[in-house]
Amino acid sequence: MSAATLRARVGLPIAVTALLVFTLLPVYWMVSTAIDPDASNRGYDPLPGGFTMDHFSTVFDEGNFGRFLTNSLIVGFGTIVVAGLIALLAAVAVARFKFKFRTSVLIMILIVQMVPLEALVIPLFLQMRDLELLNSLLGLTIVYIALSLPFAVWTLRGFVATVPKEVEEAAYMDGCSWPRMFWSVLLPLVAPGLVATSVFAFITAWNEFIFAYVFMQDSSKYTAAVGIQQFFGENSTDWGPVMAASTLVTLPVLIFFVIVQRRLASGLAAGAVKG
Repeated sequence: MSAATLRARVGLPIAVTALLVFTLLPVYWMVSTAIDPDASNRGYDPLPGGFTMDHFSTVFDEGNFGRFLTNSLIVGFGTIVVAGLIALLAAVAVARFKFKFRTSVLIMILIVQMVPLEALVIPLFLQMRDLELLNSLLGLTIVYIALSLPFAVWTLRGFVATVPKEVEEAAYMDGCSWPRMFWSVLLPLVAPGLVATSVFAFITAWNEFIFAYVFMQDSSKYTAAVGIQQFFGENSTDWGPVMAASTLVTLPVLIFFVIVQRRLASGLAAGAVKG
């Protein structure tokens, strides 16, 4: 065995192991602190001093975190459904139909993605105030839909443009109407892209803090990302409930990704076969 081959066989496992440690260490520290009875005095000890679920009980009983998780789920899934539908129809329009200023629309979509979110807080706040949607989960969902649409439209446009027009024409020749062709032919082919944009939209809505904190004056309307901050004190922080709440915030995203990861990893060919 040559030295180069040996280095490749040894170096790759070492690199993968280092990457896993770097990626999973924060997750381990979060979960182990959440179950540590003496989390606030743990220091740099890599192992928890015991096992307790009291921090999770504190989060639900005293922190009203169940309400915050419910609000985040409502906003997150509302964003997925509406943003996915609008983005898919818009992607079909810009990829299949020729109309005036089509190129300008695509450029504007890219420009919108370049605008920092902090620059949009005040304009969107004034808009939501004029529409009487402040302190409303509906208003927050509308904002998240607007934030998710540029990426979703641009991504789905690439998937729609990849589908050969001959596939759609064959469906028409077989007697399909446009809605039937859209549902039975085009949708299965672009499903991987739709799943990818849904993951992005859900993570955007689930983790976003600034808009949820600014737009919601009623603490009962807080999302989970905002609800965590109540466990940070002015002079001290109770790390047990903080890490327990962080674990609860992480779990829905992980579960959602596990559910859709097979569809996310599948290619256009698999979608065509299943369709």
